[in-house]
Amino acid sequence: MSLIMETMGKKKPRPRRSFTREFKAEIVELCQRGDRSVGQVAKDFDLTETAVRQWVAQAELDAGTRTDGLTSDEREELARLRRENRR
Repeated sequence: MSLIMETMGKKKPRPRRSFTREFKAEIVELCQRGDRSVGQVAKDFDLTETAVRQWVAQAELDAGTRTDGLTSDEREELARLRRENRR
């Protein structure tokens, strides 16, 4: 078995972390400036590239530059309505 495969198999899952809207907005801004790649921004702040890409996509939805998903307001409303329906 190669060293890469051994390392991949032993990697412990990262604990779930939460971030403020302000922090996410700063990360998105750094990505959108274009002087660093999404991967580099993620690495610099010890974040997963997937999470940063999701934050950028959500910011684009909220700004109206993307139309292939729900805005943050729509997501919040949907969650509220689902909670109400469970009662």
